[in-house]
Amino acid sequence: MGYYIVVSRTQKIPGFSLPITLLMPRSMRIILCRALFVLSLPVVTAGQGAQLDPAIAQRFQQAAESMRAGDLEQAADGFASIAKDAPQFAEAYSNLGLVREEQGRHADAIASLQKALAIKPRLRGANLFLGIAQFRSNQLDAAITSLRKETAAYPKDANAWMWLGVVELEKGDGRDATDALDKAAKLSPNNVDILYHRGRAHLFISNESYARMFKADPKSWRVRQLLAEASAGAEHYMDAIAEYEAAIKLAPNEPRLHEDLGTQYRLAGKFQEAEQAYLKELEIYPENITAQYRLGVIAVEQGDPARGKALIEGALRVKPELQHAEYNLGRAEMHLGNDAAAVGHFQRATTAPGSEPDVVEQSWYQLGILYRRLHRMEEAQKAMAMFQKLKDEDAESSQKSLRRYQAQQTANPSQSPPEKP
Repeated sequence: MGYYIVVSRTQKIPGFSLPITLLMPRSMRIILCRALFVLSLPVVTAGQGAQLDPAIAQRFQQAAESMRAGDLEQAADGFASIAKDAPQFAEAYSNLGLVREEQGRHADAIASLQKALAIKPRLRGANLFLGIAQFRSNQLDAAITSLRKETAAYPKDANAWMWLGVVELEKGDGRDATDALDKAAKLSPNNVDILYHRGRAHLFISNESYARMFKADPKSWRVRQLLAEASAGAEHYMDAIAEYEAAIKLAPNEPRLHEDLGTQYRLAGKFQEAEQAYLKELEIYPENITAQYRLGVIAVEQGDPARGKALIEGALRVKPELQHAEYNLGRAEMHLGNDAAAVGHFQRATTAPGSEPDVVEQSWYQLGILYRRLHRMEEAQKAMAMFQKLKDEDAESSQKSLRRYQAQQTANPSQSPPEKP
């Protein structure tokens, strides 16, 4: 039996900057089992062979309906009454615990869930919800114990593994957290909550490793490389250039450093410096195909399409999957006057795996120009229409992003304007 769980959309878990929301449709607020054990009735009571009294079953159904409707007080009264009249009915205690947890009554939730587990130790979901309640009460060790019981009993439950990882990460145990969240991701590879927490756990391990690196040798070229990568990730190109140059002074023959420096120069619009950095990289590491490809792209941009084409084609013979290679070859052929060949490259660029939206958009634009040169006017009109359509969609997306930002300003006026999605 599966189940849904949710944490209040406005409540923040200690140690996390964002609210946690799990699997629940937007219209529903309460913690809820998928069928809420109702479909499994009648239920055999512990230590007895008799079935659950039909009147109790009906009351359980009514309490479940109250829970679904968001009437937590009525649901709690119903489940508490059932637990009193049928003290061996574990599911009544379990659902009472879920209601108490949603009400923020963590101690009461823990007591009810523990009672359910005392009656039925393998009651599915009970240890999971108990672990969540303990976590939200800052009982981290107890929560881990409960969640490990759930994962041991139901090892294919992705949510149980995820919550185990969340709690272990909160406790500061990054390695156990990544193990649990990696297992959760294997079981549910497209669950965005799992992917989010898994990313945080791996980032925790990375930061821990970097902290040790800084402590071990703060003057190492690796420290400069790390600072350069951080600046590059923030699009602070000149800062990244300075840090890469500092790293190169310490390790002048280290492969990849000159390539990364060249990329930052290119992004900063310093093409000659970028070319020199790529050439130096190939002098140190001739097998660096990516550096050769990027050198070819710069050659095309700098008005040497024949050299650029040769470098790009040479790189493709070794590494055929280079991103945007078709687009860049199209540009080279276009500059060389080989319009028919350029058309083929740009056509493939519009459908190439991994092509970024702006490259696809520009490919259609270039196709429109080339078709006109080749007097293929109907195709030129279609290409330009596609270019305009993509351009309009991009503008609409930017407007939506701006509106989201403006709405967020009411809550947090210090935020910076958003980037394009």
